[in-house]
Amino acid sequence: MQSRIYLLLILGWLMVGPLLINAQTNPKHLQEVGTLDSIYSESLREVRQFYVQLPPSYQQNSDRKYPVCYILDGEILLPTVHNVQQFYSGGFMPEMVLIGIVNDHDRTKNLTTSKIEENAATGGAEVFLQFIKKELIPRIEKKYPVTGFRTLIGHSYGGLFTINALINHQELFSNYLAIDPSLDWDEQDLLAQAKENFSGQDYKNKSLFLSLSGQLHMQDYSVTIDNVLQDSSQFTLFARSNINFSNFVRENQGNGLAFDWSFYPRDLHGTIPFPSIMDGLIFNFDWFQYENTDRINSFDTPKEELEAIVNYRANKLKDHLGYAVPPYPSDLLTISGYMSMDRQQYEKAKMYWDFAIKYYPDDPNVYDSMADYYDFKEDYPNAIKYVSRAYELSGDDYHKERIEVFKNKNR
Repeated sequence: MQSRIYLLLILGWLMVGPLLINAQTNPKHLQEVGTLDSIYSESLREVRQFYVQLPPSYQQNSDRKYPVCYILDGEILLPTVHNVQQFYSGGFMPEMVLIGIVNDHDRTKNLTTSKIEENAATGGAEVFLQFIKKELIPRIEKKYPVTGFRTLIGHSYGGLFTINALINHQELFSNYLAIDPSLDWDEQDLLAQAKENFSGQDYKNKSLFLSLSGQLHMQDYSVTIDNVLQDSSQFTLFARSNINFSNFVRENQGNGLAFDWSFYPRDLHGTIPFPSIMDGLIFNFDWFQYENTDRINSFDTPKEELEAIVNYRANKLKDHLGYAVPPYPSDLLTISGYMSMDRQQYEKAKMYWDFAIKYYPDDPNVYDSMADYYDFKEDYPNAIKYVSRAYELSGDDYHKERIEVFKNKNR
């Protein structure tokens, strides 16, 4: 392994690793976001466009699959979600496939939950949700490397749509991010629905983040977050609906839903998506964030405790995602092994590389690392065994040459 690996710190890798991968794969542009795709919808009787952003670590011939995030108004919001992913994936949230659903026409109709008599082009949310459920999701799961762990993001009417999915179709998504949602729609009809059936639902391992912008009253700046509920005018119905729904959810959290609400006093309705997406995704994936990093970085932590930390994380991720995934990236396990070797804690190094082989059995580098352990132990038959496996997987002359080096040492 190259000597630079000894210079990398675990926490530093968590911060810059995804950014380095992305920089290496986009040499001609600072940023390229989203590839346009489309599907003909039988239910909507039209072609619907969507953008797809694959994770930086995606490899065409790999069997690896990722959680997926569906973004309403994706033609606008996908770049922001992508930027948040670039900075926070790894230690704060998993890499995800991002699906930006284009809502550039019939937006009000497709995202509003009930029909208003004076506006015929409303109330199509149920049909649009069935399009997502029965046509778009199956298409994405057939064509792209995604799992069934789904996040839904929506702003304004898209936030209304997101809350409707939470209340009436909770089987579709695990995470919900409703940005300044229009819960005032149709005299708070969705809030009334929530009061009827929300508390009786099972929301275990599901999460909702809700946000409210600082525009509480369009004509009276004396109305603040502290007194807005005392105002009864139509000017504050939007804000009051949001706050009342938030209070209702907090009072009925016995159903297992993880919930957080945030007020952004300095943001307008049009600017609030940016901070909401960052805070919302971090909250929705709070359970994904690395734990016990102080114990991992401590020289004195016993090997048995480190094993328990890794196993705990693996079980935690499986519980939330519904399927098994590696608890840490391959590079992080490999680096941790070499850092342990540097500290002369050789059995800890072997432990990390045992985990790396367990979770990444097709990665030649993890076998090459284990060969270094046996080389240090002067156990050359095992060093040959592991580097031979690395060569089988990589076909790299470097591994082939190492086989000969160990054979010479074994004479």
